Amino acid sequence: MLVTAKSSFGNFASHLLVKRSGRNSKTTLAQKREVSDDTKPQQNSKFTLRVSRSFLAQSAIAIFGLGFIDAGYSGDWSRIGVISKETEDLLRIATFAVVPLCLLLIFSLPKDTEV
Repeated sequence: MLVTAKSSFGNFASHLLVKRSGRNSKTTLAQKREVSDDTKPQQNSKFTLRVSRSFLAQSAIAIFGLGFIDAGYSGDWSRIGVISKETEDLLRIATFAVVPLCLLLIFSLPKDTEV
């Protein structure tokens, strides 16, 4: 069976040959070549960024605490309708408990000396 289609961008015709038979046809997929150790690019860059897991955890906890402050005190979230005024008041009260706990957790995490 021969299928012909014309491109809308020009007068080029693309031909697609489809052979159908009673046999089951197998799909052949391209396989990735194994790269030997000799041809691998060197990863010795002057600008490598190494961040400890402790620092990432401290950053995530700080963002969590700042999110409570933002949601409780900014007024933007209730103004655009994401949270209600009652929820904003509840978050404002919860901020007094959540932020000190976040600070305690940030300073109690061990410091990694390996960077």
